[in-house]
Amino acid sequence: MNSHEIIQCLETIAPLELAEDWDNVGLLIGDRNQDVTSILTCLTLTPDVAAEAIERRVGLVVSHHPILFRAVQRITTDTAEGRMLLDLIAARIAVYSPHTGYDSARDGINRQLAELFSLQDVRALRPVADPASDELTGDAADTAIVGGGRFGSLPSPTTLAQLAATVQDKLDVPGMQYVGDPEQRIDKLGVACGSAAEFLHDAAAAGCQTLLTGEARFHACLEARTIGIGMILPGHYATERPAMESLAQKLAGQFPTLCVLASESESDPIRWL
Repeated sequence: MNSHEIIQCLETIAPLELAEDWDNVGLLIGDRNQDVTSILTCLTLTPDVAAEAIERRVGLVVSHHPILFRAVQRITTDTAEGRMLLDLIAARIAVYSPHTGYDSARDGINRQLAELFSLQDVRALRPVADPASDELTGDAADTAIVGGGRFGSLPSPTTLAQLAATVQDKLDVPGMQYVGDPEQRIDKLGVACGSAAEFLHDAAAAGCQTLLTGEARFHACLEARTIGIGMILPGHYATERPAMESLAQKLAGQFPTLCVLASESESDPIRWL
């Protein structure tokens, strides 16, 4: 399969126009016209994942988090990143990153999180024009929402502590951090994958009593407590890695002649006692 066709599919799933201005998305390494027989998805391209890709002889790595995120003046074997990039280039492995375009896409990561918790009447916290229709989709049907974050009503009211326990179970994490009164009543939830405490005020304005995001800085937690909105923090990895597994399944369905799998060597760097 020509990688150009795969890239076109990825750009349909996660339109580049939806990426944040500061982001680095799209094809980051490689020839967009080379032939590909296998694809590996991952959350972050680390030396371990790169070694797995080389061992499996994949042609394309789809890494949610982009490499070469900041300006690079040299690529040498003097650094771990340099060695990894040179190894990938020598093996003719292309690297593609959908990142914030996938976060905000119609069926992207935040939409998947909203579905995981069975949110109803789902809308984007920061709606934007849908590249597929050029319409503002914040008030459209829930199958057409596009933009940053999501929010919606829970199937039934619960408490912050009970909701945190549900998140822990569904995301399969060994521990849970949260901010707020454990007995606070929650009937509307905002979700924003990764590290997205900047959506706190958007969630509060939408009537949410809690924002679920992967991680947040200390002062963001203080701000949440001050304005009276809860936060549930299951971890950056837990909120985004499952979507890279679902992306592998989607690509496998689109390209049945290819071998597509999510990285088996990748793991959350954070450990719990």
